[in-house]
Amino acid sequence: MAIRNRAFNRKGLELTHPNAAGIDIGSASHYVAVPPDRDEEPVREFASFTADLNRLADWLSACGVDTVAMESTGVYWIPLFELLDARGFTVLLVNARHVKNVSGRKSDVLDCQWLQQLISYGLLRGAFRPDDQVCALRALSRQRATLLRTQARCVQHMQKALVQMNIQLTNVIADVAGTSGQAILRAIVAGERNPEVLAGLKNCRVRATDDEIARSLQGNWRVEHLFALRQALDAFDFCGPQLAQCDQEIEAQLAALQVTDAQPQKGKKRSKARNAPKFDLRTRLFQMCGVDLTRIDGIDATTALVVVSEIGTDMGKFPSDKHFASWLGLCPGTKITGGKVMSGKTQRCANRAAQALRLAAAALRTSRSALGAYFRRLCARMDKAKAVTAAAHKLARLIYTMLSKGQEYTDQGQAYFEERYRQRVLHNLNRRAQQLGMTLVPAATASQLV
Repeated sequence: MAIRNRAFNRKGLELTHPNAAGIDIGSASHYVAVPPDRDEEPVREFASFTADLNRLADWLSACGVDTVAMESTGVYWIPLFELLDARGFTVLLVNARHVKNVSGRKSDVLDCQWLQQLISYGLLRGAFRPDDQVCALRALSRQRATLLRTQARCVQHMQKALVQMNIQLTNVIADVAGTSGQAILRAIVAGERNPEVLAGLKNCRVRATDDEIARSLQGNWRVEHLFALRQALDAFDFCGPQLAQCDQEIEAQLAALQVTDAQPQKGKKRSKARNAPKFDLRTRLFQMCGVDLTRIDGIDATTALVVVSEIGTDMGKFPSDKHFASWLGLCPGTKITGGKVMSGKTQRCANRAAQALRLAAAALRTSRSALGAYFRRLCARMDKAKAVTAAAHKLARLIYTMLSKGQEYTDQGQAYFEERYRQRVLHNLNRRAQQLGMTLVPAATASQLV
């Protein structure tokens, strides 16, 4: 059978951004290209000094440029992006992969000219970047995460020094950074070597006996390893005040983003994480967002801080929850050819908000909520990694709905989810039985008929 071809307009590419410029970002200098008819020298090089960046912006204004495209090269793009954005330009931060995937690039064309051509014809899209105040909160949140990683490395160095001296304290105490571990380590650094005296410093909540702890503290007290232990402990102590200062800055930034003075409703009683900020983070996040994200099972205040600091509260930049999940890298892949799905694997994405949601989804394993039942049902159907991603996708859609519509989340409970699942299974079985010309009969009714 002949296939009827539909008529379509064979139009070429339209010039959508006639006043666009392209910038090739570098560490020492930036190459800028404007439309050829705007200047006798349409491609210029500017140094990365502040005075040269101001000259760059003045030259773009003189050329009548209103839209600028640049690649996200390291962190070198940030000063120029912020300067051009403050000067009123529409700045698009484009993905380097998208630029390379567009065919037709010639070897004799500079990167800045290629960017200028692509943005002029509307072939590039800008990456998501939150507002300036949210960017400040994001920088503080990432700095806090960096400090926590540094502190964790200090703990690893303590453990290494102990093992080198054959001090098996980590085998009897779960956390050397806890109250008991810190008391024993500080006594060792102060010069105490008696195992019985050191064992007596343990907290009453430690399950190990004094004899077990004393046996673990018998080792080879070499000077070089004690020196390494002392330095690791000093570095650990140095991170403490820095974390406190970072928490103060985060609290001040959250107060600057406050939109309501209301207080959140009393939620579920949860144990506070040791690395959580010392101030009332849940209340501050509620006053910023207008909704309490911690009402979602699996999401605590620290997870909500990571998500909100990465995306902000304005969901208008994402047309739908599907676009939001796609930006997070949590949506299924769409590798389809010939009508056949070749792969539904999610794309690899180093998104901090997605990583936080995956950790929150993994914590649903023991939750007695509807989300916990949903996650356990997924684990029964697929492997753990896919189940975690699917549950994180559901959490992302809930967060999008709460922030975009201002609705609070209400947990229906595990029994509600199980009953809905049971009704769905029965409906599918009844439909299948009708297709086969049969009728399902409940077990109680069948026993009465017999």
